[in-house]
Amino acid sequence: MTTSNPDVCPDSGRDTLPARGLDRRRSLALLLSLGMAPLAQAQTELTDLARIRDSGILKVAVYKDNAPFSDGPAADMQGLDIALAGALARQMNLKLALLPFDAGERMNDDLRNMVWRGHYLGYGPADIMLHVPVDKYLMQENRQALIFAPYMRQVQVLLHDTRALPQVTGPDDLKGRKLAVERGTGLASVLMGQQGGMLRSQVSVYPSGVEAARAVINGQAAAAYVLRSQAEAALAQAQPRPAHLALTSMPLQGVPENGWPLGLAIKAANKDLGQAIEVAFKELRGNGELLAMFQQRGMTLTAP
Repeated sequence: MTTSNPDVCPDSGRDTLPARGLDRRRSLALLLSLGMAPLAQAQTELTDLARIRDSGILKVAVYKDNAPFSDGPAADMQGLDIALAGALARQMNLKLALLPFDAGERMNDDLRNMVWRGHYLGYGPADIMLHVPVDKYLMQENRQALIFAPYMRQVQVLLHDTRALPQVTGPDDLKGRKLAVERGTGLASVLMGQQGGMLRSQVSVYPSGVEAARAVINGQAAAAYVLRSQAEAALAQAQPRPAHLALTSMPLQGVPENGWPLGLAIKAANKDLGQAIEVAFKELRGNGELLAMFQQRGMTLTAP
């Protein structure tokens, strides 16, 4: 006949637990039943915003090597998105912690790594990711992320030397001219693919759109097909601004004529955080701080 031992707890495949362990379990159960969960349990029940406020830190994901928005060494990044991240943190009475990251092959990868799951190398996710296209198809493909709060519109332009190209109405006007684009971008692909690739041999690629614009400023190219923000940032750094340079809208097949809005992304479940961000943005727009961020960098704040 087997006698039950009150000092052990049968548990298949595990070591037995002393009776005092059972007492602790009973105590925990009693505390929970009385609504007196220990601190660790209470912390798990914090809302997304309460958790962030409790930490005192707002973690913001920004792209590396993305001038004029976020560029430079991790310890001293500069750009519009860096200023915006700092302003949002101040509005929410939080300290800013940047999470710089390399762009993935697709935006879906970036949203997964930096917004809702985290990277397989062990970093992320952040509370907020900046510089996200506010696009309905992107939203449909990424239900785990909430994409919202557009703060500007990206628009493509042709920065050109009016001495070589007084007027530009289409790709035919660019024949025989040295052209500059940013490596690996949609604008580069579209320009080089026009009319069966007629301009391909004339195009030089640069690490960034700002550097492509500088090639025109420095006389190394007659025109650069880049984002307006990139061209304006390069021109602002070239003081005094050369009078012979112009920005011309040149929509090409394959590029949205009106550009695309940029906003931010958070985890879809973080509704409280989203509301707090909306309030912060409203204040930044209302007090003129958002406009000042663009003006200080020579950039146009185009309504999203």
